[in-house]
Amino acid sequence: MVYVILADGFEEIEALAPVDILRRGGVEVRTAGAFGTEVTGGHGVQVKADCLLEDVELDRAEMIVIPGGLKGTETLEKTQPVLELLKRANERGLLLAAICAAPRVLKEAGLMEGKRCVCHPAHVQYMQASRVLDGPYAVRDGNIITGKGAGASLDYGFELLAALRGDDAAAEIAGKMVWDRQQPRT
Repeated sequence: MVYVILADGFEEIEALAPVDILRRGGVEVRTAGAFGTEVTGGHGVQVKADCLLEDVELDRAEMIVIPGGLKGTETLEKTQPVLELLKRANERGLLLAAICAAPRVLKEAGLMEGKRCVCHPAHVQYMQASRVLDGPYAVRDGNIITGKGAGASLDYGFELLAALRGDDAAAEIAGKMVWDRQQPRT
């Protein structure tokens, strides 16, 4: 099970493109609203989350995903239940993923020190304890996967699928979607 945590102001493509890719790859995905099931993205797209944050079951989880979007990121990095969930997930060795501004949420949870990552260029300044790379769209360092930004959402989604089901599964879905996947740096 993959949980995608949503708060008002999330970046729609960074949340929904990976959800789509993962579901195409046979992964069970649930969106979880941090403050309710009715969540509005940064560009006004309204989404009905599958469950609430308190419904996230770490015993069933393989991965927790945090989409970017400035308002959503700023909210989640100040939300203690989200930070505690990420810490517990990390202690269990679950995969954790964040894209664009959202690696800041992982940083706030104390999970990014010394990690190689990518993020939106406007947020590099917040990632001082990390080793931010410039080139790739998606980077995996241990159990942490990061994506660069909205334009990298498909490559990031395929990297999430590859981490869960292998490179062949990601390549198969990318081919069916007619996408020439950028190979990430690990």
